[in-house]
Amino acid sequence: MLTFFSRPLSMAYTPCLFLVLVLPGLTLQALSLGVGINYGQIANNLPSPSRVAGLLNSLSISKVKLYDADPNVLRAFANTNVEFVVGIGNELVANITDPDKALQWLTTHVQPYIPYTKITCITVGNEIFSGNDTTLITNLVPAMQSLHSALQTLGLSHQVNISTAHSLMVLSTSYPPSSGTFKPDIQEYMQSILNFHAETNSPFLINAYPYFAYKDNPNNVPLNYVLFQPNEGVVDPVTGLSYDNMLYAQIDAVYNAIKTLGHPELEVKISETGWPSKGDENEAGATPENAEIYNGNLLKRIEMGQGTPMRPDVPLHTYVFALFNEDLKPGPTSERNYGLYNPDGTPAYNIGLNGVLPGYHSGSSSKVRTGLWCILSLIIAILI
Repeated sequence: MLTFFSRPLSMAYTPCLFLVLVLPGLTLQALSLGVGINYGQIANNLPSPSRVAGLLNSLSISKVKLYDADPNVLRAFANTNVEFVVGIGNELVANITDPDKALQWLTTHVQPYIPYTKITCITVGNEIFSGNDTTLITNLVPAMQSLHSALQTLGLSHQVNISTAHSLMVLSTSYPPSSGTFKPDIQEYMQSILNFHAETNSPFLINAYPYFAYKDNPNNVPLNYVLFQPNEGVVDPVTGLSYDNMLYAQIDAVYNAIKTLGHPELEVKISETGWPSKGDENEAGATPENAEIYNGNLLKRIEMGQGTPMRPDVPLHTYVFALFNEDLKPGPTSERNYGLYNPDGTPAYNIGLNGVLPGYHSGSSSKVRTGLWCILSLIIAILI
């Protein structure tokens, strides 16, 4: 039986260099994506946020998810029309239950950047139900409620919503999708969360990784099924719906769990999904080839505006994990190799993303072009 479980050379930036690197004809046309990206920063070799803003602009990516509310990032993306999800770490959840501290957090980390930087969502904690911290679990909904009330006080509740991201460990059953249910010991909490989403018109966020299901059981989980490759698929015996990939089955299991608790109207968004390009010996499938296939096929599905079999008319909103490989992340090798890009701006593998990181170039032709355009810019400045 298939299981659908999963756990969860740089140079200083100058306007002259940026001008050169984004001029038509000097770089390949970027692929326009209706997709978001997770921008993690657990690394010591990443480009500056201003350069990252240039990279995402060249990719036409307009949705970014952070795990904090880094002021350097929020300032760098001012007036870029990029929509941000910002995060509050698990360690801060208890403080945010206090309405005054929730208001203070917003006036420090969110309000100063609006409207120049578009902040549309705040996630309170990450995968809280994956652990056994009962205090953290108990504080989650009160913290979400305090933040929402504070947003109302500031007049921001119509443009910023509150959510929290879950791993698929919140499910007790996920196969077939029509039997998806939340774990009995957290159903009371999940009911409160769903009620909150319904009242505030905010999305339910899920981190879904078919990679983990394959890694844990490579002999029984067909690789083509998790990579969106041609395969026989799986038919849900209850609904008769056919699934040709695991990600859609995972999401529909979540939809069914939500419906079981009385909220079929809520939208599920994928806050994380991805595939590592490198792993340890015991991490089956963690290769550049598989990462290229998974993320490449995922982007094609998103561009098609597909929904899941259970929600065919609701296109999936997805945040790919992640923008860069992050060299300081703890854990197995795979954790440091989910990036679409290396920190120097080169693609980790080829899925047709021809973006340009400002300030990075290679090869003699690039150097010649850089020199020519810098001279041209200097002449123009003198004439003006």
